[in-house]
Amino acid sequence: MARPAPAVAFPLPMNPREQPPLRPLLVVDDDRKLCGLIRDYLLPHGWQVEMRHTGPEGLEAARRGKHDAVLLDVMMPGMDGFEVLRELRKSSSVPVLMLTAMGEEADRIVGLELGADDYLPKTFSSRELLARLRAVTRRSAPAAAAESAMKDLVCGELSLNEATHVATLGGEALDLTALEFAILASLLKAKGRVKTREALLEEVSDRRFDVFDRSIDVHVSQVRRKLGDDAKQPRFIRTIRGVGYKLEEPAAS
Repeated sequence: MARPAPAVAFPLPMNPREQPPLRPLLVVDDDRKLCGLIRDYLLPHGWQVEMRHTGPEGLEAARRGKHDAVLLDVMMPGMDGFEVLRELRKSSSVPVLMLTAMGEEADRIVGLELGADDYLPKTFSSRELLARLRAVTRRSAPAAAAESAMKDLVCGELSLNEATHVATLGGEALDLTALEFAILASLLKAKGRVKTREALLEEVSDRRFDVFDRSIDVHVSQVRRKLGDDAKQPRFIRTIRGVGYKLEEPAAS
């Protein structure tokens, strides 16, 4: 008589050369062996798995807001998955996929009403888990992008909002072209980090560039002029010779 198939089947991972950029995933489950299997399977599929094995630890990690999704077990001692989700939803909209060994309709309904994005019984296959993770993160992407666009990008007295396409300095609106606005937005998003000329030009322009293309320098100079910035003693945009530009918080006067 043939042996029954295991509850969770994990096929061999894909070739490491095909691995996409890693995405952060939090797995909260007291079953350490299952967590390890999930981690080993998802890593070659582009997921960097952080594991927590109690409800309080999982809630603390999820609240840091550094994950693209949370895989949350329902049945855990002390603080179960429902309690974790209830507390998490007070401050976070991160996609949550609930795991349960019971799979009863009442539990699915409770989880969904508390704000779970999807539900998966522990008889799942690894491929189903991967598909559902991709689905919940895909559905959340437009909302996350819209929420991010509504927030002001701020550096000292400089403020920029991509949703309204308004940039201000000391409360006064800046008269920027569309390209200048895109350059300033890109530098603000990378605040404190160097942005190479090539990366900046590629991000804000639809056309191709070559190694001798210095047009981005002209546009940055225009942005500086409108900010009242001095290239020799910059308040905001600093030139990194041979590399590109970096936007910094202005020094306190």
